[in-house]
Amino acid sequence: MKQINEYQNKKVLVLGLAKSGFSAAKLLHDLGALVTVNDGKPFEENPEAQDLLALGVKVVTGSHPIELLDEDFALMVKNPGIPYSQPLVKKAVEKGLPIITEVELAYQIAECPLIGITGTNGKTTTTTMIGEILNAGMKKGKALLAGNIGYPASTVAQDAKKDDVMVTELSSFQLMGIKTFHPEIAVITNIFSAHLDYHGSQAEYEKAKWHIQENMTATDYLVLNWDQKVIQDLAKTTKAQLVPFSSTQIVPGAYQKEGKLYFHDEFIMAADTLGVPGNHNVENALAAIAVAKLRNISNEDIKETLQSFSGVPHRTQFVGTINERRFFNDSKATNILATEMALSGFDHEKLILLAGGLDRGNSFDDLIPSLIGLKAIIVFGETKDKLAQAARDAHIPTIEFSENAETAVAKAYALSEPGDTILLSPANASWDQYKNFEIRGDRFIAAVNDLKK
Repeated sequence: MKQINEYQNKKVLVLGLAKSGFSAAKLLHDLGALVTVNDGKPFEENPEAQDLLALGVKVVTGSHPIELLDEDFALMVKNPGIPYSQPLVKKAVEKGLPIITEVELAYQIAECPLIGITGTNGKTTTTTMIGEILNAGMKKGKALLAGNIGYPASTVAQDAKKDDVMVTELSSFQLMGIKTFHPEIAVITNIFSAHLDYHGSQAEYEKAKWHIQENMTATDYLVLNWDQKVIQDLAKTTKAQLVPFSSTQIVPGAYQKEGKLYFHDEFIMAADTLGVPGNHNVENALAAIAVAKLRNISNEDIKETLQSFSGVPHRTQFVGTINERRFFNDSKATNILATEMALSGFDHEKLILLAGGLDRGNSFDDLIPSLIGLKAIIVFGETKDKLAQAARDAHIPTIEFSENAETAVAKAYALSEPGDTILLSPANASWDQYKNFEIRGDRFIAAVNDLKK
């Protein structure tokens, strides 16, 4: 990593721990900063805070006292999930204290180039696709996944070598805290309405996403979903070279034409040979193809990687085949839009959907058009009655109730025939029955594996 002196003997407040805050605090301490960590979790339940205290870092836990800002801090490094409306953050803004997120630190110390990926949907899948393609075709160095995908960027950056490349998933929350962050290639998969409780408005959310290209120049490349007018409008204000991708039209970049994927005029592969189904995954693959071609990866390495790509855990993840029935885990689909996208990738006449979860008070009327034609649906959780009504409105012939996602597996198998697909895509958060969507997906997978016994 680069050795920088910027933080030597500077007082820095790290607000919020978890993985990224712990990584940032330890890195700043190693760089000679005078670090104070503030985290809401009590000290006795906070192993990260305990470890940092043992290193000599000042630790304040259990609350967020405003008086902390009476110290003469030069910088705040904020956990991305903490909103700017939080009283301590709000006070820091009023005082003019610079606020960054941990990905900014990662950029400052990284010896290797960075590729940044953001968007409302598809970030993790696209990031993973890019990483796997680059690792299949790079002659020197490795592609290192980092950021919102689960690996703190400031940790990855410390170990990255000059010939490596950091493939970094970035949330809008992280992007609000960058100052000099500068990817050589950036990707925006799409922009829909999301996180308005955090950002306050759609315009502010779009502004946060657009920060990804803030420091890019005419020698950098910006890979954009050209099927969205909102992104076309934003593209008018960048200095970077535009590389569009589209699943619906021919563009000077990556595109789909008559079921085939191209980069400029080069045929790459047939869309129906992708390892994961759905037009949303065609879009993800096109973005990944664009990045791979910009990094001089061969068409053969691109094709082989995307054909064998089985998805990201809990995101339309192929689980396996039992007696000619295919099983897919899309537990990450915690809202209607995500389930709509998953359903678009399958033949409805041979599809059995498993759905349900936490009741947030919404109806499922918007989901009805995507349910039409399904062979069957099995519903569970707090929203089972609402989903059953939506299924009736969609004229699904078979509607069954189950206790939870795992008990729904055997019911779905009993209803299925050879050639059918069984898809868990809940359209709801998991918290009524599971601690998180990962546990829900793992229980589904375990139930599928039990069928094999």
